[in-house]
Amino acid sequence: MLEKIPAPVPREELHVLVIDNQGLVHDVVASALHDVGIKHVSSAFNAFHAKRLCEKRQFDFVLLAFNVSHDKDGFHLFEELKHLNYINDTTTVIFLSAETSSELVNCIVELQPDDFWVKPLQRTAVIGRLQYLLQIRYKLHKMLHCMQLGDYSTAMYYAERQLKDASLAEYHTRIKRLIGDCLLQLRDFETAENYFRELLQSMDHAWVHIGLTRALLRQDELEEAQLIVDDLLQRADTRFLTFDLLAQYFIEKEQFDIAYEQMKEASRLAPRNIERNKRLWDLARLNHDKVGQLSAVQNMAKFAKNSIHDSPQLSLNVIRSTIDLATSLTGPEAIKYIQRAEHDIDAVSQQKGVQSALNDQVDVIKARVLCLKDDKKGAEQVMKRSSVDIEGLSMEDSLDKMKAFHELGMREHCVKILDKLRKQIEGDTFSSQVVDEYLKQESIERNEIQFTPKELKHMAAVNYKENRLLPAYNNLRQALTISPSDKQVALSLLKIVSQIHVGEDLSDEQMEVAHKAAKLLLEGKLSPTQMEKRDMYIQRLGLEVDDVSASDFVGVLAKESAKEGAKNDAKGSTTNAEEITEKG
Repeated sequence: MLEKIPAPVPREELHVLVIDNQGLVHDVVASALHDVGIKHVSSAFNAFHAKRLCEKRQFDFVLLAFNVSHDKDGFHLFEELKHLNYINDTTTVIFLSAETSSELVNCIVELQPDDFWVKPLQRTAVIGRLQYLLQIRYKLHKMLHCMQLGDYSTAMYYAERQLKDASLAEYHTRIKRLIGDCLLQLRDFETAENYFRELLQSMDHAWVHIGLTRALLRQDELEEAQLIVDDLLQRADTRFLTFDLLAQYFIEKEQFDIAYEQMKEASRLAPRNIERNKRLWDLARLNHDKVGQLSAVQNMAKFAKNSIHDSPQLSLNVIRSTIDLATSLTGPEAIKYIQRAEHDIDAVSQQKGVQSALNDQVDVIKARVLCLKDDKKGAEQVMKRSSVDIEGLSMEDSLDKMKAFHELGMREHCVKILDKLRKQIEGDTFSSQVVDEYLKQESIERNEIQFTPKELKHMAAVNYKENRLLPAYNNLRQALTISPSDKQVALSLLKIVSQIHVGEDLSDEQMEVAHKAAKLLLEGKLSPTQMEKRDMYIQRLGLEVDDVSASDFVGVLAKESAKEGAKNDAKGSTTNAEEITEKG
């Protein structure tokens, strides 16, 4: 292996790019770089100039400021440069920022730069950090080269040799972290568990605790993992990473309800990651949380602005989620969201090129709004121009078309689109896994339930007024199936079941539905009046409802620790450069 590893680039041949909108930063950094023997230094004062320079050559070091320009922040520019391969595994990346909020620090952790410098920069400190990073580049070159190639066994061989070198003591912490990463990459979780346990005897870094937790969860050693998670969720430097780890674990276990709770907390602590917001959206959809869906797509549109993720489709998805939420509401609340959707449709339609490029998608959205306004004839006229053909459409476009046909009562069209969509979902990635599960739900609901939650609630109200309790019960049962977090539906359902119980014995199915409704109401926030009614109905039915499922052990810890953690967030965040930026 020794002869196959190329020599590192000599110091005098390294090329450095500094991207910052402040001239003083360029002066300080350029002066420090020259002092450590680096002569090839390029400067960019905005994102456009930085990309032009990267087109001409590959840089060995990139120093990137968070507030690089007005239209694009450093987070988005970093993502774009990585996407274009202008920044790769061989690039040493240093992030610069005057801001050290916990939200920004968490986002920087995700980007995994090699270092994080807090402005204003001090020349002596800059020289010291540059020397440190250069020494890592040269002294750990063989190990890092093997890791970049995915040859983790060989990387560990070099790492273990270097740990025996007393002259490299300053870099032993980084080397030990890379060994842990190699063990996890090799899926040797038992060895990884023992390795991280041993490290904990002498160091308290966040990555050691997270590594041990990951190894335990991978072996389903949940009892011990629970104890560690409880502690990690109290720490500012491990809270975000723990929520993210738990979310991935429960997704793999297909416990999507618990995964959703963890993903919400991870997204709150590091909101800029578009992929995480996409996963949050998928999980919200899978858990029938229409408010959560809207919140997730709004965050996606907000944080994607001026980034490589930005597109008119994001605006359409916000409108679609607004309509989905409106279908579950009645009265003034529904009207508010309908009006918001109409306003947003007009705004999107006026964007240059959108109307011609997305004409069919906009028509489907307009048809759904007409359905919400009880103008089904108008909606049918609009949908006459649409077919069940979804070739070339995105999944979101196809789902929206399916919903429009369903809201018009055109079940055959709706089911055909669902069948085609399910055939398109392949692989075992998170998106396909969750979307496939979601489409299974949709297939069942769209085949069995012909009305929207709004229509079902209205039908239940009419049936109840006419003292038709069983039809009202069936309406609300279906509404709760489509909107399982709707507390008002759950409360109305309990009320009707308790009244049915006065005259006759309840069936097993009715008791099961009542139990589900009661559990939802016990877990959620209610007004004093609602709580009083809930308790009265539960007492009448003689229900015994546990507030929390035993399988939610980590979810419960997460909720409780998140409350405490939110208080700690206000006290400040860690900005220790080595803790934040240990790469791997």
